[in-house]
Amino acid sequence: MTDSSAPEALLRAVPFADELGIALEEAAPARVRAAPAWAPELCTAGGVLHGDALMTLADTAGAVCAFLNLPPGASTSTIESKTNFFRAVRSGTVHAEARPVHVGRSSIAVRTDLHDEDGPLVGQTTKTQAVLTTG
Repeated sequence: MTDSSAPEALLRAVPFADELGIALEEAAPARVRAAPAWAPELCTAGGVLHGDALMTLADTAGAVCAFLNLPPGASTSTIESKTNFFRAVRSGTVHAEARPVHVGRSSIAVRTDLHDEDGPLVGQTTKTQAVLTTG
């Protein structure tokens, strides 16, 4: 992306992501990186970052990645999303990195890895998006 306002425009299309404080760090067809601001209201009992906050982060990064891989004039919608959690996050920032694993005419599959700020894998989401065309 060459337009510096493009990441913000992408997130404006996903108001829930803005509600959680998710920011795009990088947005290109080959890789999307995003992270939320840490907030205690995103946690469960014991101060652990809520799984739904992690899933929303992964879903947002993956959806933006799928969107950036669409053919001109197409739109997209999630068909399936699956998340595995590997460890709890009690502080700091979680970084999402989404990469396409399949870009086809009727679907796009994206894998999003979630890492804490020390680097270990926190979770992984694989989602499939439909490619919706008119005509």
